[in-house]
Amino acid sequence: MAYNREKAVAYAHRWAFNRNPAYLNFAGIGGDCTNFISQCLYAGGAKMNFTKDYGWYYINANNRAPAWTGVEFLYRFLMTNKGVGPFGKLVSMSELQPGDVIQLSNSGIIFTHTLLVVETGFFNTADDILIAAHSDDSDYRPLSTYAVADIRFIKINARG
Repeated sequence: MAYNREKAVAYAHRWAFNRNPAYLNFAGIGGDCTNFISQCLYAGGAKMNFTKDYGWYYINANNRAPAWTGVEFLYRFLMTNKGVGPFGKLVSMSELQPGDVIQLSNSGIIFTHTLLVVETGFFNTADDILIAAHSDDSDYRPLSTYAVADIRFIKINARG
């Protein structure tokens, strides 16, 4: 099954300012941003990868892969996944499409925030790339409103 960007974005719009009760809200215990983005990818048709410790899945709060909720774990999973589930590659800002993922670093060393692209503009600048996120709940927020030391753009695809 191919990754359906429109479904991922529709999910992001639906839950940007709310929490889906099927998932634990991690806001008070480290942040909910990557949990939210994983939900978006899953809603877009990315299948869960149940590889213990190194996969990408959520059964419940106590039975989930680190990649489901952790910024760096999700990045490593997306960059190395050769099996079922979502995978990604680093691209330039100009290559982003709705349904792709952005990760931010305030320190320039550790990435601490994950966002979903919900809309891109004609030139794909930081002003016309709009995102949805949790942990600073946002929808249609311009990427340019974030002050960051480093940023990475991840083109998403999926294997079924």
